[in-house]
Amino acid sequence: MAEGRIVKALSGFYYVKSNNMIYSCKGRGVFRNRKITPLVGDFVEFEESNPGEGYIMEIKERTNELVRPPIANIDQAIIVSSAASPDFSTLLLDRFLVLIESKEIEPVIFITKIDLVSAEARHDIEAYQAIYKKIGYAVELISSKQQDLLPELKHYFRNKVSVFAGQSGVGKSTLLNVLKPSLLLKTAEISKSLGRGKHTTRHVELMQVNGGLVADTPGFSVLDFNEIEAESLSDCFPEMREIQEYCKFRGCMHYKEPKCAVKEAVETNDIARFRYDHYLSFLEEIQSRKPRY
Repeated sequence: MAEGRIVKALSGFYYVKSNNMIYSCKGRGVFRNRKITPLVGDFVEFEESNPGEGYIMEIKERTNELVRPPIANIDQAIIVSSAASPDFSTLLLDRFLVLIESKEIEPVIFITKIDLVSAEARHDIEAYQAIYKKIGYAVELISSKQQDLLPELKHYFRNKVSVFAGQSGVGKSTLLNVLKPSLLLKTAEISKSLGRGKHTTRHVELMQVNGGLVADTPGFSVLDFNEIEAESLSDCFPEMREIQEYCKFRGCMHYKEPKCAVKEAVETNDIARFRYDHYLSFLEEIQSRKPRY
């Protein structure tokens, strides 16, 4: 059987790239019976039935996978936030970061539309940029209108499989169009009444961009932590993960426990208070969810 990688899923068909050829494939019924859904990014074995057509027979083991967007075997997630329209939100950014960290995928942060904010607002965003850089994240402030600066971003994509994630309307498709104009991805204006972008990306597809593969995925603004347990939440905050071994109690939740290294780091400003506040908010959300049976 031939081997390849799913590069697009649309209307029940899976488009598998193998030896620079694209094969339109259907999944075997056994996958439905086992409740397994092939995902874009999957490495698969397939059997050619007609020229350019076939059936997926086997899905190789995944290194990771995301539910929203549905994609597997990702090297990095480029989280796109906007400086304005919609306004920059550290709370939403941290929700994305926690989800990505929980999957052990490397996050990269792009903050777009920096040209739309005042000097004062830019100063605030640059202060946040410094905090996230101190944590260890790569953070870029960009504008698709300053195209001469965008080539500096190309090294992020080389030899990587990347997923673009972010709230609707932050400019993911616009940014990809600037990085590779031949993509001609559809973009939409912000809905003024809803304050968010219209959903313009309808399916997941891996595309060649700057020496790597990039998935342009539907924008979304709701992220839940259904797959994250309260005990592992702090592992999704690198600055907490690094020092929690110094907490007095093993299994410290960094909330009410005494002699907590994380809380001490917050008091000395070694951990940003807004990040700790977000941790507490997420912890409460996870602890208050209904148990699954």
